[in-house]
Amino acid sequence: MANILGLMKQAAELKGKMEALQAELEQIEVDGAAGGDMVTVTVTPKGELKKLTIDPSLMKPDETEVLEDLIVTAHADAKRKADALLAEKMQALTGGLPIPPGMKLF
Repeated sequence: MANILGLMKQAAELKGKMEALQAELEQIEVDGAAGGDMVTVTVTPKGELKKLTIDPSLMKPDETEVLEDLIVTAHADAKRKADALLAEKMQALTGGLPIPPGMKLF
């Protein structure tokens, strides 16, 4: 019985830490870039696009396809960094315990 109470206490502590981490992640923004920083994006760990910056030299009608590719690449770069940051924070929170698939912060 003591083991069950201990597990319940640990679960409650973990829940509190998860809620604190969710609040912290709401404030974090991650930058991604492509084309030698000619296109940069800022995203949240949830993947929400907050900012897009495009070098004016790319604003040519014949460069549309290149610009589109750079935006997608910059977003993918930022998302990869955000996912890595989230995984790092989750590992620190759980002490390295694996989180079952489907249990996400968001």
